[in-house]
This record gives sequence, structure tokens and C-alpha cells, in this order.
Amino acid sequence: MEGIDYHGRERSRAEFDVEEMKIVWVGSREVFEVSDRIGRLVASDEGFRKDNRTMLSRKDLFKNTLRKAAYAWKRIIELRLSEQEAAWLRSYIDEAAFTDLHWGMFVPAIKGQGTDEQQQKWLPLAHKMQIIGCYAQTELGHGSNVQGLETTATFDPQTDEFVIHSPTLTSSKVGGICLFWALLRSAPASELLLKSRKFGYPNLGCHPYMQVFWGLGLIVKWWPGGLGKVSTHAVVYARLITGGQDHGVHGFIVQLRSLEDHLPLPGITVGDIGTKFGNGAYNSMDNGVLRFDHVRIPRDQMLMRVLQVTREGKCVHSNVPRQLIYGTMVFVRQTIVADASTALSRAVCIATRYSAVRRQFGSQNGGPETQVIDYKTQQSRLFPLLASAYAFRFVGQWLKWLYMDVTQRLQANDFSTLPEAHACTAGLKSLTTSATADGIEECRKLCGGHGYLCSSGLPELFAVYVPACTYEGDNIVLLLQVARYLMKTVSQLGSGKQPVGTTAYMGRVSDLMQCQCAVQRAEDWLNPNVILEAFEARSARMSVACAQNLSKFANQEEGFAELSIDLVEAAVAHCQLIVVSKFIDKLKEDIPGKGVKRQLEILCNIYALYLLHKHEGDFLSTGVITPKQASLANEQLRSLYTQARPNAIALVDAFNYTDHYLGSILGCYDGNVYPKLYEAAWKDPLNDSVVPDGYQQYIKPMLKQQLRNARL
Repeated sequence: MEGIDYHGRERSRAEFDVEEMKIVWVGSREVFEVSDRIGRLVASDEGFRKDNRTMLSRKDLFKNTLRKAAYAWKRIIELRLSEQEAAWLRSYIDEAAFTDLHWGMFVPAIKGQGTDEQQQKWLPLAHKMQIIGCYAQTELGHGSNVQGLETTATFDPQTDEFVIHSPTLTSSKVGGICLFWALLRSAPASELLLKSRKFGYPNLGCHPYMQVFWGLGLIVKWWPGGLGKVSTHAVVYARLITGGQDHGVHGFIVQLRSLEDHLPLPGITVGDIGTKFGNGAYNSMDNGVLRFDHVRIPRDQMLMRVLQVTREGKCVHSNVPRQLIYGTMVFVRQTIVADASTALSRAVCIATRYSAVRRQFGSQNGGPETQVIDYKTQQSRLFPLLASAYAFRFVGQWLKWLYMDVTQRLQANDFSTLPEAHACTAGLKSLTTSATADGIEECRKLCGGHGYLCSSGLPELFAVYVPACTYEGDNIVLLLQVARYLMKTVSQLGSGKQPVGTTAYMGRVSDLMQCQCAVQRAEDWLNPNVILEAFEARSARMSVACAQNLSKFANQEEGFAELSIDLVEAAVAHCQLIVVSKFIDKLKEDIPGKGVKRQLEILCNIYALYLLHKHEGDFLSTGVITPKQASLANEQLRSLYTQARPNAIALVDAFNYTDHYLGSILGCYDGNVYPKLYEAAWKDPLNDSVVPDGYQQYIKPMLKQQLRNARL
């Protein structure tokens, strides 16, 4: 039944201005106007169709991705889109492609690390797509440990060239973004590092057993691409060697393929690493493996903004502080947090809309069954994810401010906030990506059996997103980095050095160690000051407890390895505090629109009290709250679910996703799910014929008891 809005009744119940909430979601009216216009442009263009993506073979999928990328570039030129508009267009196409690495890593690397002359040479070519670039950092044997990279760039003063070489199998380049998998079953990464140091090896790469393991491929780093089949150039990270001296890891622009016939240049072995998890999903990306055999490049293709190599082979530091490059790291992690919000909101939009369509049980006197979304068990799983999507969006917006603040400070040679910014962004990357990956899977389960269909959009969304838990730093490794910073902060509390930024609350540690929660009624939990104090006290007490236990070890590294589980939990508590506090800060702003602020207050309270309920053991064991207060928090949480229920559909409508971008029959805007599911089933290639291929050879012989004569 075309033209009927099956969610019309739900939308009419909204208690707030949805159009104003859309602006709050994207950040500004100007951004909304651009994103809305480009989103509709992509959705209305048949050239960007994606509903058959999960049915394509790997080769057909990849070729179709190449077509879309070329078509997108054609449209960008024809429509004379700005850089911002072009970025939105690529985002709404919603297909992992080589262009992601070209625009997201290759171009920023040249901007951030190249001299003015290098930028003038390479960026015009990259901006016109006359060259296509990727970011070759991760190696087969090294991911998170960038300083352990084995690829070498040796300066030859005779020819004024660098010789790029992969001396071992483990130094083969296999991706574009840092990964870290410590998959040896015997011990986590922190314990392996400790044991390596214990036997006199400064890092895992030096340990002879680890060299054997890596040579056998037991610890493998694979990920983002553009390298396998497409890129003509790469920013390659290698160990700079001049006059026999190792100067650490630096970036080099290396041409990989001929610009005439696209064949690899001499000395370069390059290809795709193989099929990845899921149908469609990230298999549209040509994740690559790359090996160098004494490949020569001109000296001026080393990115020299920070360190320069002279014609004589001398290393000269420029007046640009090396720490400035860390600003890029903050930017990348800010983008990852924003992406987490987007991915989670897509899954929540699908699950919320379908939960309003789906009816099960509860029919009275022959009337309609109960909407699944009206069951408290469904609300208790769904609404915290809805709240999380908004929470991650606002902390992501705050991270944009942090990036600008850090950049300005670095340019002024002020490095005082850099350690805190590093710990903060590392922790938020870990927290948001883990919660989002788990949340997408929970949304699939919230949709029942139909959520398992590719046409629900959820299996592919999960497969595309879940690598975020590993790239740009394994999430557990990142939390251990946060924990190290927290332990350092606690150790300095008595020195008079005041904690800064997101750890400023540690400056009140004496009060936080003694404060008592004042909640006496369920509604007391709606006070943002009460919530904030509870989360601050929990985090402070867990960090102090870890520091006290750590001080009992004569060897701090042994203690860190032994207490790593507790340290990770303390880091999580700190990061959750950051998200809660930034949501509360958002509510202090002037937010226009009827009822908009009220709905955000409900979502903020759901997010905070859900975390309190989920980590109730932390709050109780640290003495922050009593069992009675925990019970009151749960009572208030149930009430908040009831308040959110009438606005659920409107709150996901505020994401402003087109049906094309959402890519889900279950989450379609009009809610006409079942006829569309039925229609989609017949489009599957398996239904091209009524009698399946193989009937004569395999099914008929079984039915006719003729298997002896069948050619199997």
C-alpha cells in the first residue's frame, strides 16, 4: 500500500520539534542544510544504488565500487561541489572504497607532514585525482608499535636517493591504519611486553621467540586499503637510516604503480589480502599487502616538515615542533568517535522503527497484538542505545573543539595539555567503538529473526563497523594507556601539580574519597550534580585503589601487568565520566526548539542511570552509593523509559537518514515492512529459477534412489 505512513500515529505523539532536533544532531543549521541536500541527492540517483550489494561476488562488488567511485567523482566535478559537500556525498554513498584512504589518510598526511614545497607539488595532483594515494604504515609484524616498524629507507649519498626495502617477511606492508592484535593465547600484550623486557629485550619485536611467531604469521596485522589494487602512490612509513644511523620512523611518498598501464613498478610486490568478514561490507575495499625490494625514490619524497635530510645525508630538525603531528592523531580519533555515533544511530533507527511495527502477543478480544516497543524488556535494551547515540554525538562535537584547542596550543609551543588530550582521545575511541559494535549486534537481536536478514541492513552494518575496535589502536591497549596516565595523575596529586582537562576532578580527590550520595528519592537521581558527583567519586576511588595496589609491587611493570584487569576497569570508569559530563555540559547550552532540551535531558538521564545500573558493582563496592540508592536509580530509570516511549520514533527521525543511506527494509521511513520483505526475497539470485541448479545431478538421484549412478 504505497503512500501510507505506518509510523504516522507514532510521529503524531512527538512532544518536541523534530526539525530543530535535526539541527542539534548535526551541530548547526548550515551543516544540516548541506547534509540534507546531499543526502537526498545521493538517494535519488540510481547510479548509487546499493540494495543488491550483499548478493554480489567479491570481484563484481569491487568492480561496482570502482564504478561508483568514478561516478561520484564525475558528479562532484559536474555539480562543482565544495570540499565539504564532496565529503558528505562520499559519506552518503555508504560504501567502503579506496577514496576513503585517499582523502582520509593520504592527503592529510601530506598536509600535516609535508613541507610547503611538497604540498605544492603533490596536493594538486591528489586533489584532482591524477594520483591515488593510500597510507602504508602497518606491517605484518607491527601495528600499534609503530616504532618497531622494520621497513627501511636508507639514504644513498651517491645518487641522492632513498632505498626503500622490506628486509623481512614481517615488514611487508599490509594496510593503512594502525592495528594491534596480541592473539597469543598464553598472555595479553602487557604481559608479553613485561616478559620480553624481563629477559633483556626492550620490545616484543626484539624477542627471538616473537620473531619466530611473526615469521609464522601467528600475530597478523591486516586492515584498511586502497593499496591492494588501486593506489598509484602511498605514504610509506619506514626507518630512516643515514650514514648507518637509525633516526626512527618517518614518512615517504612512494609511487607504486605506473600511471600508464597501472602495473607495479620494479621492486614492488603488491596485492589484495583476501576476503573479509561479512557479505558486501568491507569487501568492497582492496586491503593490500606491499613488499619493497630496494626501491629507489628521490630524496625530496621524504616528508620533511619536521626533519630534513640534506644532500650530504645530514639530518636537520626544522623549527616545526614534532609534537604538532600529534594534532592529527586527535583529529583522527575525533572522527572515529563521530563515526561511532553515526553507526550506532543507524542501528538504533532500524531497531526502533521495526520495534514499533512488530506486534507480538497481548491481543485482547481479537484486537491487535502489542507493539514490541511497548514491552519494558525491549525498552530497557533499546532506549539506552538511543541515548548512547546522542551521548556519543555530543562528546564527538566536544572533541572537535579539543582538536582545535590542542592545535592552537601546539602552534604556540604549548605542550602542557597534550598528554591529557592523548589519554582522553584514546579512551573515548575505545569506549565508543566497543559500545557501538556491541550496540549494533544488540539492535540485530532486538529485531528478532528478521534482523538476521541482509535486507535488514544490520549484518552488513556490523561487519563494516566492527574493525573500528581494532584500527587506530586495539581498544584494550588504548585503555591501558589511559590507565597509565591516570596512575601518573594520582601519583602527582601530592606534588602540587593540578590535574587538567578531563582529569581536573582528581584535584578534589580528598572530597571525592569521602563524599556520600545524598539521594533519598528516585527523582533525586534527575539532579545532574548528583549524577556527576557519583561518577566522579567512582572514577577517583577506582583509580586511587589501583594506584595503592600498584605501589605494593617492587617492580611497577610487573604490577601493571598483574593489575591490568583492574586498570582497564578504572580507565572505563574515567571515560564514561567524560561522556556523561559532556552530555550534561551540552544541556547547559541554549538549545532552541519546543521540547528539544527536555528530550535531551531524558536521554542524558537514561544514559547515566543505565551505566550506573550496568556497573552497579563498581558504585557499590567503592561505597559511592548504597543498595537502596541503587534500587532508586533503577526505579527512576524505568520511569525514564516510559517518558521516552512516545518520542522514540521522532528521536530517530531526527537523525534525518534517507532510506537509501539506512539500507534497511526493517527501518524504512514509512514502516511498510512486510510487503517489502516479501518483494525483496524474490530478487535474490537463488530465486532466478523455480527448480534449482543441481536438481538433476543431486536432488533427483536421492528422490529416485539412484545415487549409485549419480556423478557426485
